[in-house]
Amino acid sequence: MGNWRKSSYSGPDDGNECVEIANSPTHIAIRDSKAPVRATLTFPTSAFTPFINALKTPHSTVTDFARFRG
Repeated sequence: MGNWRKSSYSGPDDGNECVEIANSPTHIAIRDSKAPVRATLTFPTSAFTPFINALKTPHSTVTDFARFRG
């Protein structure tokens, strides 16, 4: 993944808790901007929106997200 951009939900300053997003025609990746060399989550493009919607669901658990692996 190449062109990382800061999420518009991360706030206006670099010191905020920032999430960066990069996309390609087939995948979307997210990472913590304060630790860019650490783990990156990568999703097939078609799974990204359902993943974000699941995060918004009350009482979601880590195991609920296993279905988004691609």
